[in-house]
Amino acid sequence: YGSRGEGTNVSTAIMCLRRSVSSGLKLPRGNAVKSTDLERYKLILLAKQREVLGARDGNAAPVPSAGDIRGDVIDKASMETEAKIQARLRQTESHLLRAIEDALARIEQGTFGVCANCKNIISHARLKAVPWTRLCRDCKEHDQT
Repeated sequence: YGSRGEGTNVSTAIMCLRRSVSSGLKLPRGNAVKSTDLERYKLILLAKQREVLGARDGNAAPVPSAGDIRGDVIDKASMETEAKIQARLRQTESHLLRAIEDALARIEQGTFGVCANCKNIISHARLKAVPWTRLCRDCKEHDQT
């Protein structure tokens, strides 16, 4: 805790805040997104949540444990690879579901559409592309570098 990542988030927030102030943008007050748009985003998020949960249930094929693998070396390698892919897929789905749940909570709290780092309004284009996002484009780009 208190590692490079934490300092990076603070510096990213400061950088975005400075850019916002210098460009004349106002920090959001109240809801950053109109109530009609909030309802639309909520429906999109709930639909995506159902889609991921449905895919998760449909892909719930049991992965054999290492001791259960029978067959030649190629079969064993193939099964091990498949098991790793399935585990990674479940992990990715879990992260996405958590992000969707967090976005739904932000809708209820009135903070949906506000960047978690710099507190600026997230563009509608970004929210339309990734409605579960918690970062504006600038903060996300800086976070990835």
